Amino acid sequence: MLEEYDLEDMPIKHVCDAIEVAHAKIQKDFDHINPVVGVINRMRNFGIPTDLITIDCLKSGKRILIACHDDQPEIANYQFCLRDEDPSDDFENIAVESLTAQKLYDWMKETFS
Repeated sequence: MLEEYDLEDMPIKHVCDAIEVAHAKIQKDFDHINPVVGVINRMRNFGIPTDLITIDCLKSGKRILIACHDDQPEIANYQFCLRDEDPSDDFENIAVESLTAQKLYDWMKETFS
């Protein structure tokens, strides 16, 4: 479930819209995958202009972590990791426009199945 705040002014709006579509399709296609999505902006409290999106599978303990930085709104960083472990410093880069509903659906399917 997305935390309540205005996403309109944030560079992750496109990603959140795509996740919403992918999430609904995953839930329809797979009974055993019920991802939990979170949008986290707490890093801003420490002066880091970055928003995080977590997509978690509670059953498997796996997580997809996506970071969107204000200074590079066209690029997102992502990592496949575990919910109960700190992420590593090794993130991959991807163009935000490449984070389509289909791409995110495929990531959830492959990571959480």
